[in-house]
Amino acid sequence: MTKRFFRALAALLPFLFTACAGLHDEASRSPRIVNIINFIRYTEPRKEAITEQVLFETVRSQAEDLGAKDLIGTYLLQYDALIYPPYQALMKEEMARGCEIGAWWEITRPHVEAAGYDWRGRFPWDWHAHVGFSVGYTPEERERLVDVYMEKFKEIFGIYPKSVGSWFIDAGTLAYLHDKYGVEASCNCRDQIGTDGYTIWGGYWNGAYYPSRLNAYMPAQTEEGGIDMPIFRMLGSDPIYQYEAGLGGAVQSVITLEPVYKGGGGNPEWIDWFFRMFTDEPHLGYNYVQVGQENSFTWDAMAKGFVLQTERLVQLRDEGKVRIETLCETGRSFKEHYRVTPPTSVVTTEDYLGGGRKTLWFNCRNYRTNLLWEGSSLKFRDLHVFDESLESKYLSHPDTLPTYHYETLPLVDGCLWSSADNMAGLYFVVPEFEGGDPVFTAKDGGKCQQVVWSSADGKGRFIIKLTEDAVVISAKGKIGPWCLELSADPGAQLPFTDITSKTLSAHYQGLDYGMTLSKGTIKDLRPQGTDPVLSGGPVLGGAPIFRITPTAGQISLLLGGK
Repeated sequence: MTKRFFRALAALLPFLFTACAGLHDEASRSPRIVNIINFIRYTEPRKEAITEQVLFETVRSQAEDLGAKDLIGTYLLQYDALIYPPYQALMKEEMARGCEIGAWWEITRPHVEAAGYDWRGRFPWDWHAHVGFSVGYTPEERERLVDVYMEKFKEIFGIYPKSVGSWFIDAGTLAYLHDKYGVEASCNCRDQIGTDGYTIWGGYWNGAYYPSRLNAYMPAQTEEGGIDMPIFRMLGSDPIYQYEAGLGGAVQSVITLEPVYKGGGGNPEWIDWFFRMFTDEPHLGYNYVQVGQENSFTWDAMAKGFVLQTERLVQLRDEGKVRIETLCETGRSFKEHYRVTPPTSVVTTEDYLGGGRKTLWFNCRNYRTNLLWEGSSLKFRDLHVFDESLESKYLSHPDTLPTYHYETLPLVDGCLWSSADNMAGLYFVVPEFEGGDPVFTAKDGGKCQQVVWSSADGKGRFIIKLTEDAVVISAKGKIGPWCLELSADPGAQLPFTDITSKTLSAHYQGLDYGMTLSKGTIKDLRPQGTDPVLSGGPVLGGAPIFRITPTAGQISLLLGGK
């Protein structure tokens, strides 16, 4: 038997042992799952030096590195790469050793012309959204583009692809890929603002979600309202610093696992920190990350970071700390264990820059939130709610602009509502309270994230419980008067329409939404300065918007969906 067989058996054992007790109960360690996904373009018109041969040699080098280390990967091909015989030969070699070949859904001139349409782009591949992505085409054109790709793929490889990815794919295309051709998993870009003209903001932050049939960026709350195909978030964002890399809506810089970036995936110290966080922190549910890079960046630019990352993955695989799978394998496992989008979290208790920051990202089918500790202070940096009934503006009509824009429904946005001088957030205002390190625990069979934040002297503590339906904050022990207060930059465009003692109402993207309190009371602090914060609390950035005070030491925010 080969080493590969024993490694495959070792990867299967966690499923066998957890099948009877439940995949993510408190007694079993949540899996850490890695997809190595390299997506392939045939041409790169933005730089003359990046020829078709340079692009091909980049993919060959990626394949050689993975093959030498006995690592399986997923390769996703644009149509123009799919029809190029050298890629076909190389991909068949990779398939023979267990890798997966799928589709990369950026639209190119050969693809459009094969479908019988006129190409509207500036180059054979044009990254502008209204020609280079599915959102730029009518629903009928989108389905024809799928049919043409699938016919060609099956002609070459004898099967239909089981995975498809892109920076973004509209809901109609995804549903058609799944319903007609049996595609089992997809992937899309991490959250970003304005990068390359693409804004996708406020969604399920990491891992996978079942998308709404009306909006591929919006997690569905119900089985019937969703596409039965998980979408995995790509690129491995820095959980502390990526979020604020573009305050107030400026185009973001990139701090991710992508190996070309020297501040992230090309930095050996950052890589070690990221994988240490990925494997060793007490995340809720599973944890997921995508490793890999598109060939447009070229092997010379990505080689150092790429090789460092694969070396680290070999070590972690052999230590039994990660499972390395194809995208399709991970999608199938996800569907076996979850019928709706599950609660998950990403925990980071080590600040690789030495700033003392700690953070928690919590995701579920109803909302996402982010808690950020900075020294002895704490705030909700982000809170977005999800509603499967929010129809994307691109669902039935093509995008006519070179950009596209997807968002969910904000209640707290510490990036878009901030400026360099005024950092937005829902702050814990606790006079004379010096907080210590938070402790993170999974509860209720892995369905609840509990955080205990104790005072440095141990005489008082906050217990924060994050469930699918609510955020519940309880104060215990010796803690004086406290509250939560939302502050935002005075120039921020906020969605709030009405604030009563028990409800917060908002309107955004044509939809009404909000939250209700079962414990606690809201007070409207607008206009600015009418009611100062509790004396002795932290200095809040910007204008006060509302304050939530506890009832009998507890605040309960109801965020449940359908």
